[in-house]
Amino acid sequence: MTQFPKRALILGAGGVVGTAWMAGLAAGSRRHGIDLAAADLIVGTSAGAIVGAVLASGRDPDELAAPRQPAPSDSQLPAPDPRVLDRVFAVLGDGDAAPEQRRRRVGEIALEMSAEHDAVHVERMRTLIGTARWPDRLLIVAVDARSGERRVFDRHDAAALPDAVVASRAMPGVYPPMTIGDRRFMDGGMHSATNADLAAAAELLVIIHPLAHLFATADLDAELLSAQPTESLLITPDERSVTAFGADLHDRAHWIPSYRAGFAQADAEATRLQRIWPR
Repeated sequence: MTQFPKRALILGAGGVVGTAWMAGLAAGSRRHGIDLAAADLIVGTSAGAIVGAVLASGRDPDELAAPRQPAPSDSQLPAPDPRVLDRVFAVLGDGDAAPEQRRRRVGEIALEMSAEHDAVHVERMRTLIGTARWPDRLLIVAVDARSGERRVFDRHDAAALPDAVVASRAMPGVYPPMTIGDRRFMDGGMHSATNADLAAAAELLVIIHPLAHLFATADLDAELLSAQPTESLLITPDERSVTAFGADLHDRAHWIPSYRAGFAQADAEATRLQRIWPR
């Protein structure tokens, strides 16, 4: 990995619809000669871990234009549990608790979920991202479910790429925490939706933030202050994209509309991107 990357790409959390939207944005940008995969460093969190793995591995983001067809093993997987999600969001909304306390409490909820389907989740992810080989310029963010601490995976870890990506997008109530070694890890978005501070010393920084319309950007502002890029550009969903997302970020029925909205939004973002992202 480049020690001091010139160009860094931050791909944030966003559920199923955010995955599709970011893939569409990356594919649409290529029509304008802008290859986001040319970044010296890619930081992926949750949905961004999936898209980051695809881009850093040299695959065409257009391969994510439609959701993967269900496999027979999918029938083994439990459905998302709205009751667990309600408990998680109640903890996250507790303004009286410190962030690390909230993460540990969410982790306690996550650890109630069974690890029996880990292998199925990993095989699904391997199919989705198309590789198990770590690119040397990719960082994937997860959170240790027991300690609540951020964990950053890269090619130097013993974790296989699909395992790390599964860990990064393991939103409690939707997916169980992923077992890696003797620890279990949950969604990296529990620490931050963007984790842009991991791109410290980058000269040019592009942040793609699918959830910016839902959350305040104070955390991102602090991360940028820490990273101190020479120049940065934030891309957030436009009105058409937010409509395409629908009310449920994990509704696979909105995958194709979200991809198409991202692809179309790339036309509007092209001028800004071309200024900060030289060919």
